[in-house]
Amino acid sequence: MGNTAVKRIGVLTSGGDAPGMNAAIRAVVRTALNKGIDCIGIRRGWSGLINGDFVKLDSGSVGHIINKGGTILYTARCPEFLDRKGRAKAIATCKMLGIDGIVAIGGDGTFRGALALTRQIAESGYKLPVVGVPATIDNDIGCSNYTIGFDTAANTAIECIDKLRDTMQSHERCSVVEVMGRHAGFLALYVGISVGATAVLIPEREVDFDRDIVEKIRSARLAGTTHFMIVVAEGAGSAVEIGKRIHEEIGIDPRVTVLGHIQRGGAPTGRDRETASRMGYEAVNALLADRGNRIIGTKEGSIVDLDMEEALAMVKNLEMYRYEVLEALTPSGT
Repeated sequence: MGNTAVKRIGVLTSGGDAPGMNAAIRAVVRTALNKGIDCIGIRRGWSGLINGDFVKLDSGSVGHIINKGGTILYTARCPEFLDRKGRAKAIATCKMLGIDGIVAIGGDGTFRGALALTRQIAESGYKLPVVGVPATIDNDIGCSNYTIGFDTAANTAIECIDKLRDTMQSHERCSVVEVMGRHAGFLALYVGISVGATAVLIPEREVDFDRDIVEKIRSARLAGTTHFMIVVAEGAGSAVEIGKRIHEEIGIDPRVTVLGHIQRGGAPTGRDRETASRMGYEAVNALLADRGNRIIGTKEGSIVDLDMEEALAMVKNLEMYRYEVLEALTPSGT
């Protein structure tokens, strides 16, 4: 049975931005309006909920944004939300606006903030369900096979590295490229396989410099390769330092590129637009079905929703099988 008490919902984006967030916002707003529900955009994440930074959204507000990167609602970190007093201000804003539920689009930090908020609300006897939609280019949310933004970020990195490869081949050089991934190597390994990297360094695998870089470059050179591509997740080490060490130990003069926040920008791919649209649609349906405090995710291509506490306890382990694929396809001198 649907929840007829839901008259107005809020939507926000929090944490690092990811391509496809706008598509998710659009889906939430238009699904809500289709169901006869008002939608309030909370700007600058949880900070906006504390400070009352909001805008009423209609169908026109989210027109022509499905193809745009970033987020029209802006995003921000909010240390104040970690404190009970900060969350109390957020609750007061919800009461003042008459918000009956929230869709929070972001990553792990966003969802942990949502969980803390719902727990504090429950203590006061006030009901305000929150549904999370996973959007992070790191693809490291344990409860979901896929997160919004990963495909676009990967394709951006691949396009940049393909261009670097052209000049590396021309000059017979080594390139060290740092991609995002402070705690997870999903992006680096996916990109590394896609560009035919000589070596990939990820946080999940302890780096042995001789084994993981020196010997791979030597083997590739013995196999006839004269240019080398090393992909490094930022959490596995500094590309600059790795480049210096390659020069010291092998005598090669590498060119170092740190892709940085370019990976967060650009028009989202079809996969991110379509996934974000389905996730936003299901987030609103979860609130209407009185399934609050959930996280929307994907499982084998289908959209699912899971209990927030259980979902946040899940851990997504990198498939080391992918690393085996990379090694099998790397040129060898043996």
